[in-house]
Amino acid sequence: MSHPATWTPTPRRAPATADSEFLEDVLAGLSSRPPSIPAKYFYDREGSRLFDAITELPEYYLTRTELSIMRRSLGEIASSMGSRIVLIEYGSGSSVKTRMLLDQLADGSAYVPIDISRDHLQATAAELAADYPHIRVEPVHADYSSPVDLPGLSGRRVVYYPGSTIGNFEPCEAEAFLRRLRCVVGDEGAILVGVDLTKDKKILEAAYNDSRGVTARFNLNLLTRINRELGANFDTSGFRHRAVFVDDIGRIEMHLVCLSDQTVSVARRSFSFRKGDYIHTENSYKYTIDQFSAVTKQAGFEVSDMWSDERQWFGMFYLTAAKTGA
Repeated sequence: MSHPATWTPTPRRAPATADSEFLEDVLAGLSSRPPSIPAKYFYDREGSRLFDAITELPEYYLTRTELSIMRRSLGEIASSMGSRIVLIEYGSGSSVKTRMLLDQLADGSAYVPIDISRDHLQATAAELAADYPHIRVEPVHADYSSPVDLPGLSGRRVVYYPGSTIGNFEPCEAEAFLRRLRCVVGDEGAILVGVDLTKDKKILEAAYNDSRGVTARFNLNLLTRINRELGANFDTSGFRHRAVFVDDIGRIEMHLVCLSDQTVSVARRSFSFRKGDYIHTENSYKYTIDQFSAVTKQAGFEVSDMWSDERQWFGMFYLTAAKTGA
C-alpha cells in the first residue's frame, strides 16, 4: 500500500507512565552503589542531537566503519533480507544507515522505526514517509528494553539493530533481548545486528573520549535532563565525563565523576556525593566473533552470514532461526 508524499505518520505512544518510570529509575539508580542511571535516558532531543554529532567525530570509528561495510556488502545484505518485508528497527535514531536498506525494498514493504525519543522519531518518520511513498512507515514511540506493541502488518519480519547498541546490554541481557526478538520475527524472519568487535584499548577509549568534548556533553546532558524534567538540582559543572575500557570484562564504562562534595535533591530526596564519587551511565561490551556467535546460539539463532571490514573492527551479523531436530 502506497501513501502520498504529504502523508504524516503518527507514532504510537509509549505508556503514560513514562515520566514516573524515569523518576523511579533515577531514584533507584542514585540509591544503588555505585550510583547509576540507565543509558536509555540519554536520548531526549538534545541527547539525540549530540549522539548524531558523535557519529561524525574522527575518533568514533563505529558509524563510519559500519557504513563502509554496508556500502561494500549491500547487495548481499539485501539479497539475504528480501525485497518485500516488514523492516523493524529498534532504536532508529536518525535512520541514516536505514535509507540504504529502504532503497532496496519493493512496493508493499513496510518500515517500523522504534525509538524512545518521540520528537526525533516523529520528525524522522515523516521525512522517510515523504521520501519513500511506496513503503508504509509506522513509527512506534517506545522503550524497547521491554516488550513493544508492534503494528499488525503482514509480511516476513526482519529486525534491523545497527550501531553496536547490543553492546549496551549485559551479555545475559543481550541473550534475553535476542530471545524476545526471536519471538518477534518467528521461524521465517531474521535479524541484522551491528556488533563492535574487540580491538586495541587505545582505539576503544579514544572513541568515547573525543578531543572536541562532544561525548562529554552527551554524558553530562543526562544530568541536565534530570534537572529539567525531574526538578533536581545537580551542579553539572561539578561533574566530568570519564570513559575507560575494563579489560577483564571486555567493556567500555562511562561515568560522571564528582569534582567536589555536593548534595543533590531529586523529588524531595537527597543524595550526597563526595569528591571522586561517580555515577555509572553506560556500558558498551565488545565481542569477538566467537563470543557473539555463542550469545546468538543461546538465544535460538544461528549466524547465517557475517560481513566485516578489512581490520575486523566491526561486524554485521545476519541471524536466522536455528534449525531444530535432525
